[in-house]
Amino acid sequence: MWKAVLFDLDGTLLDTLEDIADSVNAALRNLGLPEHPVATYRELIGDGVEEMAFRALPESKRDEGMVTTLINDYRERYRQRWRQNTRPYHGIPDLLDAITARGTKMAVLSNKNHEFTRLMIEEILSRWHFHEVIGAQPALPLKPDPAGALLIAGRLQVSPAEFIYLGDGPQDMLAARAAGMLPVAALWGFRPEQELVGAGADKLVRQPLDLMDIFEKLP
Repeated sequence: MWKAVLFDLDGTLLDTLEDIADSVNAALRNLGLPEHPVATYRELIGDGVEEMAFRALPESKRDEGMVTTLINDYRERYRQRWRQNTRPYHGIPDLLDAITARGTKMAVLSNKNHEFTRLMIEEILSRWHFHEVIGAQPALPLKPDPAGALLIAGRLQVSPAEFIYLGDGPQDMLAARAAGMLPVAALWGFRPEQELVGAGADKLVRQPLDLMDIFEKLP
């Protein structure tokens, strides 16, 4: 029996794309730099705010000082905008209800800033109990490093082999495999199916409740 589910946040539980894009574009505009279409941010995010800022800047502007300036401006704008369009994906509330009804533990691991990660769970997904919620912080390597996933497994006292790991990015699939968890790709998220399969996805789910079919199979 699967004893726990580890979720990614952006692109898996919550559709955050538009608010992130609006905030970064506003920061770029403030610096007199070109903006990007919202869809482009599917490729820019997922590996932490530093990498997102680096990718969003023109190649000629990707020095350390400019990256830091963009990050600081973005964070202030995102703090004000993050609730404008962010919402759970269709079917996520039903999935969380179904997992909760089974008595299965749930946790969240994100490359988003730890403060924002916790804030989003507390304000948008407060109906459900997550045993651990961990975002990016200085002492913990970002995914695809498995350190965060293994930390959560230890705190929940559940073997990694008894975890389903649901994410929408290649870094999630790589982290899951490295941690010894079952890597399941959320195809409603930000990255294409081919990329997730290439990163080691073991199972593909096209709608949130499809995940429940995996519970019928022993780990």
